[in-house]
Amino acid sequence: MSIYLAGFLIPAAVFYTYGDDWRWGTFFYAFALSAIVLLGFLLFRYQQHVRVIRKMKSGDYESLSLEGEFAQGLIEELKKQHIHEMNQVQNMQHEHYDFIVSWFHEIKTPIAVLRLLQQTDMDANSLREEIGKIENYVDQALYYAKLDSFNQDYAIQHCDVIQISKEIVKSHSKTFFSKKIRISLQAETLVVQSDPKWLQFIINQLLTNSLKYTEHGGEITISILETPQEKQLLIRDSGIGIRQKDLPRIFNRGFTGETGRLHPKSTGMGLYLAQQLSNKLGHYIDCTSEAAVYTQFIVHFPKDDDPYVRRQKNTQ
Repeated sequence: MSIYLAGFLIPAAVFYTYGDDWRWGTFFYAFALSAIVLLGFLLFRYQQHVRVIRKMKSGDYESLSLEGEFAQGLIEELKKQHIHEMNQVQNMQHEHYDFIVSWFHEIKTPIAVLRLLQQTDMDANSLREEIGKIENYVDQALYYAKLDSFNQDYAIQHCDVIQISKEIVKSHSKTFFSKKIRISLQAETLVVQSDPKWLQFIINQLLTNSLKYTEHGGEITISILETPQEKQLLIRDSGIGIRQKDLPRIFNRGFTGETGRLHPKSTGMGLYLAQQLSNKLGHYIDCTSEAAVYTQFIVHFPKDDDPYVRRQKNTQ
């Protein structure tokens, strides 16, 4: 403000001094005085900023001006934000790399089996089973790639999870038959609000996991439970179970635990993707198990605070 005031007062004083007898030289004289004052002010401010920057680089902030302290605080905050964002990017890169590596290792197995089947009398059931595995692995890669752009690719609507479960069971019928696993469907219908495509993938991952770890002659049960707060889909198998120490981590990315070490083909991505997609849809999955006895996955669908109701309220 002072520099603007000086720029006004200097020409006024010059013109007042010369009275009515002023010429173009008087005007240029007043302009030159104003320019000298402005230049002096700019040099002064420049020296101040240079001192502040030097003190900031040296770490001596005690004598900084108020502007300098504000700038220093802002720079420190930007540095922290930059480091945080860089760590996030690096973590995502590591996650993508780990997934791609594990995915390639996993998909190589059914491809190798198909090559062996080509060299022998090809069994149609074995062929379908290996192709089904490849399709599941490709689906995992596709849905993993879509996690970050989920908000652009979903449509919430009424879904019958029992009907979806029946379709998934039918698609795995050959595996049920070859392993002589019984399927017990203890419900007729359960309507929830979700995206049918993503929900089908979620249930398929849970059922595929149960099929993988249920021995020959075992049983898988699909049932429902409704409470005042939520609806539940329960998928229970009589498989090898999960140790209690591993239960809290089974939905972590890439975690396989003791069960995975007994089955080298396991990469732990199926349950991780199922939980991530469930959370994005407003659902969640938990699991109860006892080693060598059973494993039960429970998909929770909130009644009052579900994504379909929220979307309907927002559009009103």
